[in-house]
Amino acid sequence: MDFLQLLSWACIVFTVGMFSTGVTDLKKMRASKSAANVQFLPFLTTCLNNLGWLYYGLLKRDGTLVLVNTIGAALQILYIVFYFHYTKERRRVMSQSLAAAVVVTGGWFYFSVLVPEGDSRLAQLGLTCSLFTVSMYLSPLTDLVGIVRSGNLECLSFPLTVATFLTSSSWTLYGLQLNDYYIMVPNTPGILTSLIRFYLFWRFSSVNQSLPSYKLIQI
Repeated sequence: MDFLQLLSWACIVFTVGMFSTGVTDLKKMRASKSAANVQFLPFLTTCLNNLGWLYYGLLKRDGTLVLVNTIGAALQILYIVFYFHYTKERRRVMSQSLAAAVVVTGGWFYFSVLVPEGDSRLAQLGLTCSLFTVSMYLSPLTDLVGIVRSGNLECLSFPLTVATFLTSSSWTLYGLQLNDYYIMVPNTPGILTSLIRFYLFWRFSSVNQSLPSYKLIQI
């Protein structure tokens, strides 16, 4: 097994493991028969991200990207269905889901019809997916600032932080091996934000004696 194949398996295992953390929220919703304490937008935005990278993987003919994001999109759709079943705000969930469907349809039409085939389509799609992934990794920075001020680690999950660090590192190295900056660059912020989280766990561990309860946040 060469290094690239090893990285491919690492990307698959770590990423699917990170996507699977949402199962905790499924159990929470089933136990309480409510989605009141579960966030919906992380499921939706992650699904959009998966679909974008799935399209990129198909154009690039990269089996690792296709497999990971097919599983990821399927899991996010499952989480969305469970959330819709248990939430009392179905109109809001439906409107946000329809808006996401419009975005997906519009994106598919733009890249499939309006953008010429070949390197131009791959480059534009890769750039779009990269920017979306970077925005997802950087979006919780305001929460981290709040943690620094309060010292409260309740909204952070240590296992999820570890999973994100391993996933981001694997994809960064995978992109580097393929010389694909659209894969490598957007995963670098995931490493940086994970390191910040590790520091916060170390810095405030004495303040938070018990392990924080799980809360799904998009990182």
